[in-house]
Amino acid sequence: MKNVTKEELQYEGHIFAKEMDDGHVFIHPTDTIYGLGCDATSDKAVEKLREIKQMPTKPISVIAPSKEWIIKNCEVNSEAQEWIDKLPGPYTLILKLKNNNCVSKLVNHELNSLGVRIPNHWFSGFVQSYGKPICTTSANITGKSFMTTQEDIDPDIEKSVHFCIYEGEKKGSASNIIHLEGNIVNIKKR
Repeated sequence: MKNVTKEELQYEGHIFAKEMDDGHVFIHPTDTIYGLGCDATSDKAVEKLREIKQMPTKPISVIAPSKEWIIKNCEVNSEAQEWIDKLPGPYTLILKLKNNNCVSKLVNHELNSLGVRIPNHWFSGFVQSYGKPICTTSANITGKSFMTTQEDIDPDIEKSVHFCIYEGEKKGSASNIIHLEGNIVNIKKR
């Protein structure tokens, strides 16, 4: 695993975009905690992420490249629009899909919904320039503690990811989940 700084990503983003296009899994920062990520449109990459995380079926959220991407690919009613207007922020919005081909079928196992985020963090700008959604799930083996510093990364994850965009200790908690796919808004704080 190679370490990458914010500056390297900003100046050599095309190199990392190519590595993502090649199906590599990586660790990235967000406004809350470190995430395990990959190109959400690549079956190969999502399958590898699932193997690393030891998470065979649970749906995976994505960082959307823009609010417009969310509106284009998800069903957005007035309540959903209110939450989209709050982005960027520490929320994962669960929305019904209107375009089932916007992500790999392995992201949500063909459910008719998708968890979308736009973190209030500079990494969202990289995702926007990449132009495709990025899978984002906590950087840990399912059921174990999530990564807050490079010192507490699980050795199995460390040897399995291609690169880590590290920016120091994270003191946040996982994003709140806002269920907007039904008739009633349901907020799950984590």
